Amino acid sequence: MSARLEWDSDGANWPHRQASRFVQREDLRWHVQQFIHPSADAPTLLFLHGTGASTHSWSGLISELLPHFSMVALDLPGHGFTQMPAGGPASGMFSIPGMARGVAGLLHSLALAPDCVLGHSAGAAVAVRMCLDGLLAPRAVLSINGALVPLDGLAGRIFSPLAKLLTVAPLVPELFAWRAAHPVVLDRLISGTGSQLDAQGVALYRQLIANPGHAAGALGMMANWDLHALWRDMRNLKTPLHLVVGSNDLIVPPHTAQRVAALLVRQQVAPVLALKGLGHLAHEERPAQLAAFILDRLQPLRDSAGRI
Repeated sequence: MSARLEWDSDGANWPHRQASRFVQREDLRWHVQQFIHPSADAPTLLFLHGTGASTHSWSGLISELLPHFSMVALDLPGHGFTQMPAGGPASGMFSIPGMARGVAGLLHSLALAPDCVLGHSAGAAVAVRMCLDGLLAPRAVLSINGALVPLDGLAGRIFSPLAKLLTVAPLVPELFAWRAAHPVVLDRLISGTGSQLDAQGVALYRQLIANPGHAAGALGMMANWDLHALWRDMRNLKTPLHLVVGSNDLIVPPHTAQRVAALLVRQQVAPVLALKGLGHLAHEERPAQLAAFILDRLQPLRDSAGRI
């Protein structure tokens, strides 16, 4: 098993460390950050990060939204400070339905029923799956550069089998972490998202991807990811879905959000919001801009029912 991040050392200066706690759910120890609003009537937001990220991804946005909501963010299985599931990168928990069930179980343990879910990239797919499977009943899902559409063509036929091969090859997470931590390689990885991060954002990603345990979790998620079933079922989604894309996203093509909106045309999906000049990590680049949109988009829902 690849070495994992240690909270006492690696997490010493983690963003919003004061809000962190660890929750044991069955055989998995989850890292959770919880922010409780002084008003009991404040809506609750759930944040689900994408592949290879962690709670840190939401830190700027959470700071912007603190005056308005209760919030909970978590590290997905094998990511950041959440344990690797039994079975390692081949665990069924790394599939979209597996992630959905795992997060739903954690929320049950926390006695939380979020009013809205914010999902970035693969996190958006987990949020939609939870709604489709009746594991969660939020009033809205907000997808930021959501990975909701299967890869087309040759990429789709090669990507998952290659990732599966990498997860079982000896020392691949260690080699990946060692290589990716090199400043030049890391800069290329981040620039390959179409985003520009500040020094702190780059340093946090370096800390994550330089850890073989975290790298193994990211590879496990990629290896078990299959969007075809989600895409087939998505037309049955009843939960209002809000789509946000960065116009410069080089990971998830922005035009795929229009395909999602067209599929859900009967559900009257709100117009896709395109953030000009921002990339795949748009919420990390301009958290204040995202916060303003969230407050504006969710305000009608709050007004219509007294809360979201």
